[in-house]
Amino acid sequence: MNDICRHTPFLLAFVLAGTAAASAQAAETTYRVDPEHTYPSFEADHMGLSLWRGKFNRTEGSIVLDKTAGAGSVDIRIDVPSVDFGHEKLNEAAQGKELFDSASHPQASYRGRLQAFADGKPGEVVGDFTLHGVTRPLTLKILAFKCTSHPMLKREVCGADAEGSFERDEYGMAAGKEYGFDMTVKLRIQVEAIAEPSVAKSS
Repeated sequence: MNDICRHTPFLLAFVLAGTAAASAQAAETTYRVDPEHTYPSFEADHMGLSLWRGKFNRTEGSIVLDKTAGAGSVDIRIDVPSVDFGHEKLNEAAQGKELFDSASHPQASYRGRLQAFADGKPGEVVGDFTLHGVTRPLTLKILAFKCTSHPMLKREVCGADAEGSFERDEYGMAAGKEYGFDMTVKLRIQVEAIAEPSVAKSS
């Protein structure tokens, strides 16, 4: 009896630690990006005369979010040949070696960490953007973020509006620079992601 009493505090500490770890793990949720409601768009200069605007029609990836801990990650993959300027000839030209060179670099990606949380909502993503075979740091500012219950799927869905910018010549895409094109590309990303269904574990 004395041995049991003597070890009880240690047993309780062990159980509580395990419970806390399980709770922390349960707070982390993985969301699958909804390609039907996700649109990475951009705008780029045309000799200071006008702006080219376009978007990518095919995107996939996942987002991991822990609202309690104020942490999370983003892993997005973009199908470069799906770029759409709303202009057929420009879409074709953009696939060439002077711009995206999609035959050699068919995929762009962004991987980062969610940061600057306030009231369970992230304020920015700090990560790395890979485009045209080049990877460089890129921070996205989150302008809006909301999670709610999906009315049809009955699972949580989160949506965000984020923005950032980069210099395209730093990614080996300097077409037009000699003619005075501004190399700054502005990004505007609307994304929705649906929580993956929970799977009951068998005992």
